[in-house]
Amino acid sequence: MDDNNSRVTGDKLSGIDKIQRELADISPSTKKRALEKFGLAALGSIPWVGGFISAAASLKTEENTLKTDTLQTKWLEEHEVKMRKLGETLTEISQGFERLGKSVDERIESEEFLELVRKSFRTWDAADTDEKRKYIANLIGNASSTHICSDDIVRLFIDWLGLYHESHFSVIREIYKQPGVTRYDIWTVTHGAIPREDSAEADLYKLLIRDLSTGGVIRQARDTNTDGQFIKRKAVPKRAVSKTAESAFETTKSYVLTELGKQFVHYTMNDVVTRIE
Repeated sequence: MDDNNSRVTGDKLSGIDKIQRELADISPSTKKRALEKFGLAALGSIPWVGGFISAAASLKTEENTLKTDTLQTKWLEEHEVKMRKLGETLTEISQGFERLGKSVDERIESEEFLELVRKSFRTWDAADTDEKRKYIANLIGNASSTHICSDDIVRLFIDWLGLYHESHFSVIREIYKQPGVTRYDIWTVTHGAIPREDSAEADLYKLLIRDLSTGGVIRQARDTNTDGQFIKRKAVPKRAVSKTAESAFETTKSYVLTELGKQFVHYTMNDVVTRIE
């Protein structure tokens, strides 16, 4: 192997070794057993992790014959960045467990919680942005110590994190920060100038609102009685029929998060909750 190939391979191997050391360090002695179960559940839920470790070991043993432009090496390069992010996420969550003390040890070791971990990391692996991965990490940490929601609802939140993308989350954040905002308010804060009604942007915005409304995350604001029952709206006198359809950016209907939506924010968007409260 020439000097160039040797140098590239050596750099790659040092990076892989660093990732493996970081993963090995996520088990502090005070929580060793609980954190080992958590780490194994997370790593075992992601199919390519085993192949990555195996390929890395093979690369070490065959470095005298393996060239850096082989398919195996390129595959390793592609997954090395994601492996590093995975190690960082595991370390961050584990440090959160450590700060919580012994009170969460039993919860972390329970099979019910480990199933949530496996489901969460499958969603983490499919996520295409660091923002969504951060929300998943927040959810796991909060699900270990907060008992506002049942595990069934936490599983629903994991599904939401897989289903929705950042455009949905921006709408959720604005409604959380300003309950009762209109679609016009949300758009002007997140995007600025109002586009044409027949534009792709308007079509996308209507889709976002529809997705979150039918998904049970947001709803139009309505009055309730002392028992929490929604009060019927009074009939509005008929007006002259408009010749245009309702605007995607209309200014009369107020939106709020559903109770599930509020809990979703509390479990996943720690930074938003902290800033508001």
